[in-house]
Amino acid sequence: MSYREYWDEIFKQSNDMNSLITSYWHDYSNMGTWQFWVVISLLVLPLVLLYFTVDRRRVFELFFFGYTVHLLWAYTDLALQRYSIFVHTYFLSPIFPNALNMTASALPVGYLLLYQYCLNHKKNFLVYTFFLSAVFAFGFATIEAFIGMVEFNKGMNQLYLFLIDIVITYIAYFFTKFVKKMSSKEQLNS
Repeated sequence: MSYREYWDEIFKQSNDMNSLITSYWHDYSNMGTWQFWVVISLLVLPLVLLYFTVDRRRVFELFFFGYTVHLLWAYTDLALQRYSIFVHTYFLSPIFPNALNMTASALPVGYLLLYQYCLNHKKNFLVYTFFLSAVFAFGFATIEAFIGMVEFNKGMNQLYLFLIDIVITYIAYFFTKFVKKMSSKEQLNS
């Protein structure tokens, strides 16, 4: 196949896939289904909770950490979704990533509030992350799989999800510490 033929076929298959996903959403994940309202709740409720509980003295550090968790999980989920390894079968809209409610709200807010708690109470965030990751992977994801909100394929399971949670959160933590350290050095030099 030539370069142009590949891209023509990719565009055709992409249009077919988008049409199929849109049809699926209209039949099974629209506003008239209880699954849609679960997805909306998992998107909105953590953000409402965050609004009322965030430590406004540290809002930039906390939001930087949460945003980093969001970005890392969003890109990870896109790869898992593309290869049908970990699939969210109900979603907000066919134009958004399927796991938007989790990667943009539930996971970042959960880890952000844990980070805030550990900062304010001088607890070891790296240890506490294991517990929250276990709740997300072995508790929450198991319930989601049981009610059909997610599917694990190609050997993916809750243990791998747990490890991904740990890795993403640790990267976000150490990146936040690095940026915070750079910022404090810059302020000292000013």
